[in-house]
Order: sequence, then C-alpha cells, then structure tokens
Amino acid sequence: MFCEVDYLPASQDPELLRRLLRAKDRMDANSHEAWPVRRLARVSGVSEAHFARSFKQAFGVPPHRYLLTRRIERVMALLRDTDLSITEIAFQAGWESLGTFGRTVRDVTSESPGAIRARWRVTARELGRVPACFVSAAHRPHLTMAVSEKRRRAGGGIKGVRSAQEVR
Repeated sequence: MFCEVDYLPASQDPELLRRLLRAKDRMDANSHEAWPVRRLARVSGVSEAHFARSFKQAFGVPPHRYLLTRRIERVMALLRDTDLSITEIAFQAGWESLGTFGRTVRDVTSESPGAIRARWRVTARELGRVPACFVSAAHRPHLTMAVSEKRRRAGGGIKGVRSAQEVR
C-alpha cells in the first residue's frame, strides 16, 4: 500500500525558514569563518541533507555558493575602501590559500584582485555621487553556476572527466 507523506517546501514552512535564516545570518555575520554544511545544519537544528536541500530551495543557491557570494562582496568592499594588501584582504575574507583566493576572484569577476583595485581607484571619482548601496548592488557577483562549472566550460572540460553527452 502506498503511504502519502505531507511535504511542505521550505518556502511554506515558517519554522524551517526561521531556522534557515538563523544559519544565513550567522554566515553573513562571520563570512570569514569556515561554514561546512555540518556546522550550518547544527545551527539550524536539522540534518545536513535536509539543510542543504532546504537552503537551496529557500534562497535559490546552495549554502557554499551563498557564502562565496558574501566573501566576494567583502573582498570587493575591502579592495575599494581600504589600502590593505591583497594578502591581508584574502585572509580577512576567509580564504586560507592566496592561490585559491586569486583564482576564485578571477573566475567570478573576470579580473584579478589587483586589477579590480586599480579599476576602482580610476572610477572612484565618477561614482562619488552614487549611493554606496547602489554601487554594491550593481557589482554583486551573480553566482548562478558553480565556479568549477565556469572553469570547465571556459576550458573545454576538466582532464579525465567526461561530459554527460560523452557518457551517453
């Protein structure tokens, strides 16, 4: 006999949304920290699989991509508003490897951190009259696909990995 289970998507369950928002708020406040799904699920009081699935359903992106977006936004603000070295910015934003930091920023923004800073300095005078919130929103990274997927598409694939069409 088939048993039907009532399932409410995250968008319809206020208690689950409140729990997901708690984890999202923690990531926002401490984006420089490591936030594996296990830790986020613990903050939300749900299983890891349920958290990952529900977070993506509620916010439209997986937790890791959300955190990456926040880190890139922080990097952009630090490059724009401070004279900190690129290395200091990388570590303050939560990267443990300078190489991974540079590659990820380049993959997401199509520019190196140094080039971004140079561009900001040139255009700072022009943007002086635009409210900072508008400037930040206009430069927010749109991570609708994983960085590794962007790399794969740009480079024609990853060595040793076959595409779904090749497997068929």
